[in-house]
Amino acid sequence: MNRFYQQLHEILSFDPGCRGLLPHIPPADWAAAARLLAEARSVLIVTGFPIAAAGVGETDGPIGAVSLASALRKAGKAVSLATDRYSYELVRQCLHTLEPAGAGPAVLLFRVELTEGEKSCGTLLRTVQPDLIIAIERPGKGADGHFHNMRGGRIDDMTADTDSLLCCGLPSIAVGDGGNELGMGNHVRHIEAHVPHGAEIAARLPSTVPITCGISNWGGWGLSALCSALCGRDLMTTAEEEAALLAACVRAGGVDGVLGQPVLSVDGLPMGGIGEVHAPLRAALADFLIRCK
Repeated sequence: MNRFYQQLHEILSFDPGCRGLLPHIPPADWAAAARLLAEARSVLIVTGFPIAAAGVGETDGPIGAVSLASALRKAGKAVSLATDRYSYELVRQCLHTLEPAGAGPAVLLFRVELTEGEKSCGTLLRTVQPDLIIAIERPGKGADGHFHNMRGGRIDDMTADTDSLLCCGLPSIAVGDGGNELGMGNHVRHIEAHVPHGAEIAARLPSTVPITCGISNWGGWGLSALCSALCGRDLMTTAEEEAALLAACVRAGGVDGVLGQPVLSVDGLPMGGIGEVHAPLRAALADFLIRCK
């Protein structure tokens, strides 16, 4: 598996946005992530990052979360997704794209209330009873107790507080690309030193396994590839399914977080890296599965 872990690291280190974080942090512990995925029976994935200027969530996060949810469901896990009002429709439409009615056990979708985030999260945990939390591109509180975008602006009025999901004693995997995401607290020192506005925006809560990528959706793809490797069969989405997910997310109102527009791109990258990252991940997985026969 070590060769496969190295391939995951190399592919996901592509940094088209030059956020400044990837060159300065240690590689993600993919072996530890594999152990958590293998042991989990019920997984709760939280996602959704609001874009204040657009009044809606961005295309980065929901797509990777739904792709991963699909892979985990195929692997036999119970899977639930959680987001807030600004990304709920984005996630819902992405789910409908991959999980048509009558296609087996459904991935459950929950909405965390904007003004009672901690209470909603407590209810969610009691309802779902997960044994693993995965956060993908979800705002995390900085040192000042506020949520921030990459420019340092406060987005508390659009962000349901889901930080408590990483304070409940469960193992967690967190995916981010800039350092202001839930679960990136493991890298606070690097975020403060190398990311613009880092001292202000750095999310403080750590995760069991933080995964930093050029774009956060890719972390969902990488974890889907890892889950596939553990199961010995391809559970990943196809390129066509990923294109359909992006289109569904945009139709639901999702915007490119960099451009602020409802276009078929993610963080300024046309089609969100399907060719640049998703295809190499699928190729690496195919090679791994062949070598393991």
